[in-house]
Amino acid sequence: MRHIAPKDAAELEAVETREWLDSLDYVLQSGGPAKVAQLLRDLAVHASENGVKLPFSANTPYINTIPDDEQALMPGSPDLERRIKSLVRWNAAAMVVRANKAEEGIGGHISTYASAATLYEVGFNHFFRGHDSPDADIIFFQGHAAPGIYARAYLEGRIDENHLENFRRELRAGGGLSSYPHPWLMPDFWEYPTVSMGLGPIMAIYQARFMRYLEDRGLKPKSAAKVWAFLGDGETDEPEALGAITLPAREKLDNLIFVINCNLQRLDGPVRGNGQIIQELEAMFRGAGWNVIKVIWGREWDVLLAKDRDGLLVKRMGEIVDGQYQKYAVESGAYVREHFWGADPRLLEMVKHLSDDQLKKMSLGGHDPVKVYNAYKAAVENKGAPTVVLARTIKGYGLGEAGEGKNITHQQKKMNEEELRAFRTRFGIPISDTEISKTPFYRPADDSIEIRYLRQRREGLGGYVPTRKIRSETLKTVPTELFEEFATGTDGRKASTTMVFVRLLSKLLRDKEIGHLVVPIVPDEARTFGMEALFRQVGIYSHAGQVYEPVDMDTLLYYKEASDGQILEEGINEAGSMSSFIAAGTSYATYGVNTIPFFIFYSMFGFQRIGDLIWAAADSRTRGFMLGGTAGRTTLAGEGLQHQDGNSQLLAYPVPNVVSYDPAFAYEIAVIIRDGIRRMYVNQESIFYYLTVMNEQYSMPPMPEGVRDGILKGLYRFRATSAPDRAARAQLLGSGAILPEVIKAQEILESKYNVGADVWSVTSYSELYRDGHAAERWNMLHPGEAPRVPYVTQCLKDAPGVLVAASDYVKALPDSIDRWLPRPLTTLGTDGFGRSENRAGLREFFEVDYRYIIVAALAALAREGRIDVSVVQQAIKTHNINPEKSNPATS
Repeated sequence: MRHIAPKDAAELEAVETREWLDSLDYVLQSGGPAKVAQLLRDLAVHASENGVKLPFSANTPYINTIPDDEQALMPGSPDLERRIKSLVRWNAAAMVVRANKAEEGIGGHISTYASAATLYEVGFNHFFRGHDSPDADIIFFQGHAAPGIYARAYLEGRIDENHLENFRRELRAGGGLSSYPHPWLMPDFWEYPTVSMGLGPIMAIYQARFMRYLEDRGLKPKSAAKVWAFLGDGETDEPEALGAITLPAREKLDNLIFVINCNLQRLDGPVRGNGQIIQELEAMFRGAGWNVIKVIWGREWDVLLAKDRDGLLVKRMGEIVDGQYQKYAVESGAYVREHFWGADPRLLEMVKHLSDDQLKKMSLGGHDPVKVYNAYKAAVENKGAPTVVLARTIKGYGLGEAGEGKNITHQQKKMNEEELRAFRTRFGIPISDTEISKTPFYRPADDSIEIRYLRQRREGLGGYVPTRKIRSETLKTVPTELFEEFATGTDGRKASTTMVFVRLLSKLLRDKEIGHLVVPIVPDEARTFGMEALFRQVGIYSHAGQVYEPVDMDTLLYYKEASDGQILEEGINEAGSMSSFIAAGTSYATYGVNTIPFFIFYSMFGFQRIGDLIWAAADSRTRGFMLGGTAGRTTLAGEGLQHQDGNSQLLAYPVPNVVSYDPAFAYEIAVIIRDGIRRMYVNQESIFYYLTVMNEQYSMPPMPEGVRDGILKGLYRFRATSAPDRAARAQLLGSGAILPEVIKAQEILESKYNVGADVWSVTSYSELYRDGHAAERWNMLHPGEAPRVPYVTQCLKDAPGVLVAASDYVKALPDSIDRWLPRPLTTLGTDGFGRSENRAGLREFFEVDYRYIIVAALAALAREGRIDVSVVQQAIKTHNINPEKSNPATS
């Protein structure tokens, strides 16, 4: 009897695998995808119950999410759209190349848009809805792709050739174009700044949530509007880019779409040379609950994948690392055949009918408009979760030898004549060889089929994007009655400026005219700031409402979430809170709704931690109020080095449109907030406010007569001396929490040392600083006219005696106004690291309490010969000051 030889193990395994796959195909054909999914879940459970440890993976194979047979036909005219895209590509490249021919080093980026052109053009032609649509989209464009956005606007007729010629030359006559998206510089064009990497994604997340907030509270109609965020795969290394991705899944923000341009390159080299960034990002987003759509391979691959019955090609696709994929992008078709397909004879057999040139030209998904269209279509139709599109592209696509796929491509700014000719020929731009050296812009006539098609598509989608314009109506003047109680003082009762602010906020929330527009924002510190009463008053916003019974339900101030709640309680998340502040503070332009955000936070974790987002808020023309709570170096008892803020008021200086105050009293806060609402929401000024408020309680005095203007300008005399005829005089400047110490010092100087002292409240050193420099500038440029006098000079020019300033912030803050004072300023401040101590101990350590103010005034008087030095020496002993103590600035 003849025996059949047994098959080897590999062959048996292959046969067994094929039988399982055939069975699965039968289930798929008879029961559909849902039945297959259920079967696989049941098998996984059964395996686990029997002790099989299944490896976890949040990844799907390295292929397109949407298979060929599920694709929809792409509407419109593909030929015309390709033609328009080619024109945009050319003008974007020409803009950068010309700028670097005309003036060495002006900069610009070609490669980002070159890789993303299809991703943008499919959106412009079929998805991005403008503000004339009730479903207007919000789009965060990738900053380095700005030349492509300008080039399209040029074809649309929105900007002219002069603008393109003056790319990155904004100071030239006739107007220029900013380097990146900057609403401050181009307020009718850009909506949000995005080039500081990682900020676009987090701002987009909180913008999508704020859109739902407005809809749930009835401040805007419900719509199908989307928030699109375009970013690069390298950008996802920024903590802000991915740090908040669980929120949109948790909140079911299906109005949010991320498009990540996966060209596999950072600025210097591969994003994940030894791995696969697309697979890494898929795992992150799927794990966070997002709908993930991968667009990796172009249509040419569909036929090959259909032949791949045994999964050899898919396996090969998944085992190549990104560094090698980048190598394939710059090598010949022969190299690709040998190193990619040559790994298995069966793979080589699969492509034997294709030439090396055909292999080289097989496109990637992010450059295939049909693949991109279907990904976007699936994204906008997805319900119940945000979507991320991971699109595989080549950085510098189309640049050829000038930088396609190379590590240097991000810095590519120039192209020689030969490279320009190749680029022109590849994309069919009608420019002759004789003109090519000039790198001319090209725009067809207005009545050409391309321009007519381009404009028709935008008209059908609700107008041009990006476009920014103010859509809100101005508010009426806020009633004075809301603020009157704060002018009367507390009649001896103690209160902190934080308590005063919360009381004022509560009144604003109840106001019939503007109460519904107020947006309180807090990063999980509402109880710290005494805001828990607002939980019941207006509720905490949650799209889902409150589906549980809170543990403190039986208390008066229980934690109340509601779908129409007004407070944005963002958790321990200053960056997310600031992103909400930007969304609310720009709502006047984005949605035409004048929301008034009040963002209160630990002041040390504001300008110091999220200064980049504050700068983005400034660029965005945000309006609203930032409140630095528990502010000052010595008012936050016990917390120590990392929490005690002696910096933020100084850190606010560089932000040009931040109006910064350090108020000490209730009436100062009321005057500042009332005027801020007037300036921002009645006069429509593009400014926002920073106020520091403290948790130290002291008696709030009534508002003196005639000080309103001084409060707003930054300085006023709070209390004149009761002894103006004394030979020794002093002018004492205090602000915020240290002003009560200054007042105490005044009383002792007059009663114990025979010094007549006036007390001045400095509500804003930054306003005094800006006013002083503005006066100096005007005087420099108008030498033949009567000089302007800085406000602080006007206040103090006739005030006799020495000048002493005490602040709970670094000495540089008072020192910033010294040049406009009639005499040198003695400054006391809190330079150095914080300490865990009580307030009295902290003020002694930093040398800012009333005792040091007294000694500083006496020492200054002694230097001027107004008193004997022995008086100073005795005062040091009397007040138990150790002259040999360590310097707090360096200890």
